[in-house]
Amino acid sequence: MSNPGKKYLVTGGAGYVGSVVAAHLLEAGHTVTVLDDLSTGFREGVPAGAEFVEGRVQDAAKWLDASYDGVLHFAAYSQVGESVTDPEKYWVNNVGGTTALLAAMRDAGVRTLVFSSTAATYGEPVSSLITETDPTAPTSPYGASKLAVDHMISGEARAHGLAAVSLRYFNVAGAYGACGERHDPESHLIPLVLQVALGRRASISVYGDDYPTPDGTCVRDYIHVADLADAHLLALDAATAGEHLICNLGNGNGFSVREVIETVRRVTGHPVPETAAPRRAGDPAVLVASAATARRRLGWQPSRADLSAIVADAWTFARREETATP
Repeated sequence: MSNPGKKYLVTGGAGYVGSVVAAHLLEAGHTVTVLDDLSTGFREGVPAGAEFVEGRVQDAAKWLDASYDGVLHFAAYSQVGESVTDPEKYWVNNVGGTTALLAAMRDAGVRTLVFSSTAATYGEPVSSLITETDPTAPTSPYGASKLAVDHMISGEARAHGLAAVSLRYFNVAGAYGACGERHDPESHLIPLVLQVALGRRASISVYGDDYPTPDGTCVRDYIHVADLADAHLLALDAATAGEHLICNLGNGNGFSVREVIETVRRVTGHPVPETAAPRRAGDPAVLVASAATARRRLGWQPSRADLSAIVADAWTFARREETATP
């Protein structure tokens, strides 16, 4: 996995996924520079041993030079709801920022890129097991901005020989050491349920319990953030000049909302009251990834697929954060 001794720029490396990937790169013997404007990331999230540069991805040319072997790009806004009410923010940062980054890479002669993409590029799924050949029809400016970047990267690879891999995440969860989820506002199910266990929320809302699933609640594919990080290091090795490879990342099987809640109750030993709420518009019953391409092309095999282990790691991080909060 990724020959040691290389030098990588990690944009957005003070955020949740970027910080875990930066930690994995350091553990593999690489030199890492984290570029982050701290608009959504946290300075303390940057792993020890990484050089930190506070700045915008639009200005990557100030720091990127030929000494770098590649870039791992996580610097994007990612709130679906916000993208609907403030779409220009997402076009300027996600698309404009990546345009500037690709230009900086081209000028510096840095020809390897791993991009943090998303399942939101698919929009409403046409099948319960999503593959990379399924139609892309994003339903939010966030998903549309990520899809636009994927198109940009494909053009860069064809025209200029960029070696690129886009990794489309489904539901990332868990924690890795001091790196975990700290979104504001928080919108992901597992940390929200953990907030109930911590007493920070009175209950967890269950949006619809009459879906055509075994227990009536939505089913989603959860992947441990450390498994996700492993995929990024494998992607660096798999990147091929002139090719833009796109891979879904997921466990290939899903857990329902109610299964997640029950798992949190079991792992934490705390009651988690539920509040019934109407279905949310656009919530499909089942959303699960086929990761066959990642397994075949990257040699990726998730090793932390057990939901209890994912929740336990997230719970450890949440309690640490609760203790650290003044």
